[in-house]
Amino acid sequence: MQRRTLLKATAAAAAAGVIARPAIAQGNSKVLRCAPEANLASIDPIWTTATVAINHGYMVYDTLYGIDSSLTPRPQMVAGHTVSDDKLNWTFTLRDGLAFHDGEPVRSVDCIASIDRWSKRAAWGQALGAVTEEMKALDDKRFSIRLKKPFSSILYAFGVSPACFIMPERVAKTDPFKQISDPTGSGPFKFVKDEWVAGARAVWVKNDKYNPRDEPADSYSGGKRVHVDRVEHVVMPDGATAAAALQTGEIDWVHVPLIDLVPQLKKSSGVKVAIYDPLGWLGIIRPNHLFPPFDNPKLLRAILPAIDQREFLSAVIGDQSELGKVPAGFFTVGSAMANTAGMEALSGPRDVEKAKRLVAESGYKGEPVILMSPTDQPALAQVAQVTREVFQKVGLNVQYASMDWSTLVARRASREPPEKGGWNAFTTSWSGLSVADPGGHFPIRGNGTNAWFGWPTDPKMEGLRNAWFDAPDIAAQKKICEEMQLRGFESVPFIPVAQWFYPTAFRDNIVDIVKCPGILSWNLRKT
Repeated sequence: MQRRTLLKATAAAAAAGVIARPAIAQGNSKVLRCAPEANLASIDPIWTTATVAINHGYMVYDTLYGIDSSLTPRPQMVAGHTVSDDKLNWTFTLRDGLAFHDGEPVRSVDCIASIDRWSKRAAWGQALGAVTEEMKALDDKRFSIRLKKPFSSILYAFGVSPACFIMPERVAKTDPFKQISDPTGSGPFKFVKDEWVAGARAVWVKNDKYNPRDEPADSYSGGKRVHVDRVEHVVMPDGATAAAALQTGEIDWVHVPLIDLVPQLKKSSGVKVAIYDPLGWLGIIRPNHLFPPFDNPKLLRAILPAIDQREFLSAVIGDQSELGKVPAGFFTVGSAMANTAGMEALSGPRDVEKAKRLVAESGYKGEPVILMSPTDQPALAQVAQVTREVFQKVGLNVQYASMDWSTLVARRASREPPEKGGWNAFTTSWSGLSVADPGGHFPIRGNGTNAWFGWPTDPKMEGLRNAWFDAPDIAAQKKICEEMQLRGFESVPFIPVAQWFYPTAFRDNIVDIVKCPGILSWNLRKT
């Protein structure tokens, strides 16, 4: 609570100077200026799971299907599909008028190459890839996918965020574990690479040749109509500076405002604050399972009695209780797969002394624990501070490593030992949509190249995940998710710390923002 008091006082003092800042006229209704949640360090939404890169992906690329507000997959680039009676052969037909930014038509071979690359990295993509026997272009507008066994979620897999972004074949042929450098897509915006200054700004312009579907925009689906000519992202790591710029009209939109300043922004003339993501975000501590000390599940289990989710949530949202929920387990609170199995590990009475004793009994030898914390992600930095305190209280030798988010994103990909530039743990948040079910959860095959950063290995958990895909109905799926959560408290692939909801803040002349877990720049207007 002392930490939050200090943060609130600092933020309020900085924002109080807003009246002294010169207002910049908003005369150009065709330019949208935004302060993104973080620097766009990579333009490859397949290579990284960074939210800013995913948001960029939805601007530049189109998708085969898109998820609507009811989480139903809707055709996007696809005109339609057919499926055989045995559910093994799927044929997709692209709609007319699809072209890449360079004028080349979108072809079936582009889709196949993009699906193949996506299936090496994305959680849902890996699930589909595991049951795919063959993909084949039938002609320029039709392609087929033959499965080894039925996979009823194939359309949902294509459309759920992060979706299968369709790239030109030459780009999609890039090794999925290497970043692309060519931002050519077929989406409603073009990325202006010449104006990209990592750490400072990124620019997109309207794709005049884009042919939107003749449907209302609905979350990630529907008609992607663009009503601005240019979108500029101006990186403002300091939340108070971003809030002040919004209040004066220097920028139009702060994607994720500093939570401590939300009450003040709600009272500001010309500013609106809203929550458009119904599933929020799951905050987590992600350990590195490849190296000591967190290659020892017994040590990870020992820490759990000291995890007080209320303290983590308070560090993020303060007294704005409407912005968070606890207890939070391995599946998004409020989703169909959320359950209470094993939750006493996090919701029962907290006992630091017990945790300290269990740590000592786990075989921990005092190895340094390098805990990475992002300086330009306030919520995650606050979670990291609480994590450091918990680790210290239970007897871990913590080395706190502060860095900006883009540096953390690059470093978390390192499989080097911690003493050679690697790491032991970091704090992050996962979109509630991505962890609402096992399909969005990353595979547990830690020693394989397709696992997410942290690389846990748990064949039993992976077996349960595979069984979930084959389950005959919702009841069976829910039962499996209970088993998965119980297993999660045994192997501890990550530690859930709380669920929270990020508000977004914008000038009141911005209308028709798409209500969606992500930040989308189509459909909205500047009046």
